Amino acid sequence: MRIVVLGAGRVGSTIAVDLANDDVFDVRVADRDQGRLTHLAERHGIPGERVDFSLPSTVARAIDTADLVVSAVPGFLGYRTLEAILSTGTDAVDIAFFPENPFELDRLAKERGVRAIVDCGVAPGMSNLLVGYADSRLDETESVAIYVGGLPVDRVPPFEYRAAFSPIDVIEEYTRPARIVTDGQEIVRPALSDREILHFTEVGDLEAFLTDGLRTLVDTIAAPHMVEKTLRYPGHAEKVGLLRDAGFLSAEPIEIDGREVRPIDVAATLLFPLWELREGEEDLTIMRIEVTGRAGGVPTRYTYDLLDRFDPVTGTTSMARTTGYAAAMAARLLVDDRWTKPGIVPPEFIGRDPDAVEYILAGLKSRGIVYCESIERTDR
Repeated sequence: MRIVVLGAGRVGSTIAVDLANDDVFDVRVADRDQGRLTHLAERHGIPGERVDFSLPSTVARAIDTADLVVSAVPGFLGYRTLEAILSTGTDAVDIAFFPENPFELDRLAKERGVRAIVDCGVAPGMSNLLVGYADSRLDETESVAIYVGGLPVDRVPPFEYRAAFSPIDVIEEYTRPARIVTDGQEIVRPALSDREILHFTEVGDLEAFLTDGLRTLVDTIAAPHMVEKTLRYPGHAEKVGLLRDAGFLSAEPIEIDGREVRPIDVAATLLFPLWELREGEEDLTIMRIEVTGRAGGVPTRYTYDLLDRFDPVTGTTSMARTTGYAAAMAARLLVDDRWTKPGIVPPEFIGRDPDAVEYILAGLKSRGIVYCESIERTDR
């Protein structure tokens, strides 16, 4: 089974290494950064190829002999890349989290007879899968609330944040309007809004604010109330919000001394060195999912909690672990034909299949990633 991983950043590399540990897979990687490719080749024996993902023709050549492709490219390239993959008739797992609606590619996937699991990371990804799982066990679902964040263990001012994945995708989280569902209606709210403080025993108080993380759940789960919020250390949203509101995160060009400059490019250049997770720095991933409804006529709440930490043995970040291993298990799900229906497959669809859920949760648990489930009958 020949698998090509597009993108050799922290998450893409983690996916490639995890899959390459299975002798049944012939894994290759593709990336624009030769240094990343050299690192994977020298340290893990995984061959690679330099590829410009902005050109669909080069993507098609890179995956020419692949049986399955995992796309871990930046979000702004994600839709075009997945479209190029599906056009070749190749199964795919995608963690690009692109802003476009993935269901627009459903017809193409079905015409080619291929399966594409999209948004398959930790959140979106496992969050969607577990929401789908809880929804399938309820007679009716009333509310969904997802709280998730990747945080540095050491809080370094002024932002007290490190990006364990592409920083440009982090900025996208802070600027893309957030879709929520209230009283059965889809509502669009500004990212970083509706801030609240939540307490977690393991890490203390964290700040939660709206981001566009519900993704396909808005269209696939019939709950009258749904919200997704990102978790950061308190005060982070205010600082980033000031930059955004002052125009520093705008993609609209402005003229300076006769030259057009995009403020976001300047901001990214300045912020990336501050936000980059440095070698040896430890991170953690924390998530809580609450799904309420009625089961057998009884008010019921399903809660899923995750706390994962940096792996000092392998040097793998928690965000790379929780995102990458979820994608790798989804790839195995397709390889083992545990999901056979062609088309675009958001994780909540997989959540409706108890056997598929157990397969993925067991694979993650064997890698030290444990989702703790609790069930509360709320009429008691």
